Amino acid sequence: MSEHIVSAYDQELEGLGRKIAEMGGIAEHMLSDAMDALSALDTELANRVIGIDPRLDTLQREIEEAAILTIARRQPMAVDLREIVAAIRVSGDLERIGDLAKNIAKRTMSVATEPRVARAAVGLRHMSEIAAHQLKDVLDAYAQRDVERAQSVWSRDGELDSLEDSVFRDLLTFMMEDPRNISFCTHLLFCSKNIERVGDHATNIAETVVYLVTGEALPIDRPKGRLAPLSG
Repeated sequence: MSEHIVSAYDQELEGLGRKIAEMGGIAEHMLSDAMDALSALDTELANRVIGIDPRLDTLQREIEEAAILTIARRQPMAVDLREIVAAIRVSGDLERIGDLAKNIAKRTMSVATEPRVARAAVGLRHMSEIAAHQLKDVLDAYAQRDVERAQSVWSRDGELDSLEDSVFRDLLTFMMEDPRNISFCTHLLFCSKNIERVGDHATNIAETVVYLVTGEALPIDRPKGRLAPLSG
């Protein structure tokens, strides 16, 4: 491969990296803003979160298209191919994290007139802080190709599951105390599921980082600790 072709190829990989970094920043802000909106019942902020999501979708499509073109042009092998496959995988997980943040923002719109949400959502704030920390760590691990940090995120996957179980019990208590709490607590249950799934996608990215750097897969079974799943 000539020096010119190598240089062009490096630029293509750098371009993918820049788009991943932009997606990561957007996803982090969306999650933070969605939880701030829920905590403060701020519908204006919730609307902004919803409005940002199309940018994340566009970036994912651009990454996929650029990655496919790069494979077609360069026919990369070994670690170079893993770089491109990893970019596709990570962009997909970040797009889903954006969707989950958007879902929380939409739920905020549904409970915005309910003053009891602030008291009931304390556990959700704790969950979101842990999810945000996992997301930041795994994005740093991807940027730095840091296997140890990625494995640390992977090993903490069960932490959010356990917290989700705790939030479920707390919200169930609220609903039993007063039937008027049932409607908004149901929305909060789905928010807790969305936050837990952010952790799952962070763990997916951690697995991708390990694959990217080592060419090996982490075990299929992740550390877990949970009750029955809640869809939505």
